[in-house]
Amino acid sequence: MTARLAPIRGAALVVGMAVTGCGPSEPNRLAELPKVRMTIGGRPFELWVADRWDTQSKGLMFVTAAEMAPLPDGTERGMIFIFDRSVRDSFWMKNTVIPLDIAYIDSKGKIVTTYTMAPLDSRSGHYRPDAPYRFAIEINANRLTELGIGKGAVLEIPPSVLKRTR
Repeated sequence: MTARLAPIRGAALVVGMAVTGCGPSEPNRLAELPKVRMTIGGRPFELWVADRWDTQSKGLMFVTAAEMAPLPDGTERGMIFIFDRSVRDSFWMKNTVIPLDIAYIDSKGKIVTTYTMAPLDSRSGHYRPDAPYRFAIEINANRLTELGIGKGAVLEIPPSVLKRTR
């Protein structure tokens, strides 16, 4: 793989494999990530926190459907990407083996764009945000629609997320 520096973040980044050394045999180390609880569409979610370059570049690469399954109490899983400033970078799905929904969220909690992303989709720039965002949330595919969440919806960002800095 040729490493290209490009403004693309998310489930995988253009430079993700080259920079972090991840490969098909290297599992995602979700257990090592901090987590935050958040309500989305009236449902509880536990989100792994990606607030550093190394965790953002790997995102949910190689994470299986079993790892994304709800917890025994019904709490759903996902990942929240936290940026220290508003950005417009695109996410992509290289090395992400399950379909995911993404919500790009501005600093006030308003969703600026959503997509359902196809697994293993390595087209860079395909899932572009409509406006700058400060947070991005990835959850199992089709859940945003099922929960009635879309562009313009406002999510309550937990105070612990608002205070986080990289």
